[in-house]
Amino acid sequence: MTIAQPHDISVANSTTPSGLKVGIPKEVFPGECRVAATPDTAKKLQKLGFEVLVETQAGAGAKFSDRAYTEAGCQVLPDAASLWNTADVVLKVRAPQWHPSLERHEADLLRPDSTLVSFIWPAQNPELLERLSHQGGTVLAMDAVPRITRAQKLDALSSMANIAGYRAVIEAANQFGRCFTGQITAAGKMPPAKVLVIGAGVAGLAAIGAAKGLGAVVKAFDTRPEVKEQVQSMGAEFLELHFQEDGSGEGGYAKVMSQAFIAAEMALFAQQAQEVDIIITTALVPGKKAPLLITRDMVESMTPGSVVVDLAAEQGGNCEMTQPGDITTYNNVTIIGLTDLPSRMASQASQLYGNNLYHLLSDLGGSENFDINLDDEVIRATTVVQGGQVIWPPPKPETPASAPVKPAATPVAVAPEPKQKGLVGQLFWPAVIGLAFVAIGLWAPESFMSHFTVFVLASFLGWKVIWDVSPSLHTPLMSVTNAISGIIIIGGMLQISSDITSPMTILGAIALFLGTVNIAGGFMVSQRMLNMFHK
Repeated sequence: MTIAQPHDISVANSTTPSGLKVGIPKEVFPGECRVAATPDTAKKLQKLGFEVLVETQAGAGAKFSDRAYTEAGCQVLPDAASLWNTADVVLKVRAPQWHPSLERHEADLLRPDSTLVSFIWPAQNPELLERLSHQGGTVLAMDAVPRITRAQKLDALSSMANIAGYRAVIEAANQFGRCFTGQITAAGKMPPAKVLVIGAGVAGLAAIGAAKGLGAVVKAFDTRPEVKEQVQSMGAEFLELHFQEDGSGEGGYAKVMSQAFIAAEMALFAQQAQEVDIIITTALVPGKKAPLLITRDMVESMTPGSVVVDLAAEQGGNCEMTQPGDITTYNNVTIIGLTDLPSRMASQASQLYGNNLYHLLSDLGGSENFDINLDDEVIRATTVVQGGQVIWPPPKPETPASAPVKPAATPVAVAPEPKQKGLVGQLFWPAVIGLAFVAIGLWAPESFMSHFTVFVLASFLGWKVIWDVSPSLHTPLMSVTNAISGIIIIGGMLQISSDITSPMTILGAIALFLGTVNIAGGFMVSQRMLNMFHK
């Protein structure tokens, strides 16, 4: 794509060579405290060859002063107009909207030869896409990054969902009237809080981790069976419905389920609402209104003082009583419908989002080789407007018009089934083994027979005693080595006699010592491994 030549602007305290200019405007969305670049991520952008321009007070809400940006080598500009007019690449958090100070829409500030990177939500904002396209620039939507392994470092949705899930538990704890962890004191016993997390995506898993860390008893539900192990690994109970139906959708999201499944799901939630103290909902289906999971009747059945945190409030909410952007009380149950949870941890959220943007600009080639490569599936999915043209949604992967005709399979001769062995064949090897034992008994010396008897008994005893120990105490490999060491110890003990100068006594003592060290060391290593899983 064509990029405007950088303007001649001196950057205070910067050793960055002249290159494309990245602009960081102040967010104008009411209550938004995040910023698209922190002083730390600004330094990373400079290493890619970019000059970083920051609107004054852009990071104030996240506790980043203009001085911090200046010391990081950025140039602080006095207003939004000068930044949009100067920057070649504008990085934002919220989608462009009406700017109260300029009395203009931010979309109208985009220059034809510049690039905008921010959350856009193209499915929900088609009018905004059209408005941006009229400016002739290029727009990349961070919410459109595909959820594939290669794009994880760019996945801003997951970064913000992680923050939101953690903050949801903090908000619930603030509104909840009791401790999360159970306690026994002289004044009485306090039971632990019971938390139900609906949806075990990034936000749900973060909420599970935070609630478990505070000492709550956590249950979780999700329509995707593959998340069961993740939930259980975090110490939560996974609630299951015994349906032969998979809720896994595209991009790691859940899909819309059948009516029978939804009915069983709602019955489960109704039962759990009467038992738990806190419900955290995170269920979303891309491009659709948030599904209704917690009805008015369920809220009324909850214990007074309970809390519902609705992370889907911005898309309509999973709870029927949710008021988006507000905290309300219904029937003595607090319903948290806040839509700015990541913004309430602005410093941390800005750092994570800034890192996502840094990785994106790095994949775009940095300042020297900046290019919107639409042949890259990640960049193609993220780009929603290019050169004034709306190119969202991205085309689906092409499938061949007709599958190649496979050559007819050549008949394969089926081997005849082997004939069943006769009685002589079945008894051959047992007879050989029996004759070998008879030969050993007739011609082997008496000392060999005693040693052989001890060896056989030690083998059986070692196998039975050691192998039957629960694997939770030590690994199967440790079981085998301990069994072998046990055999060596028994053999060594039998070789020790009163003659301490005898070679057999010395070798037996050495075998006894080494076998003991091996068993003791094995159990010490196993104990250290088990301690890794203790809090």
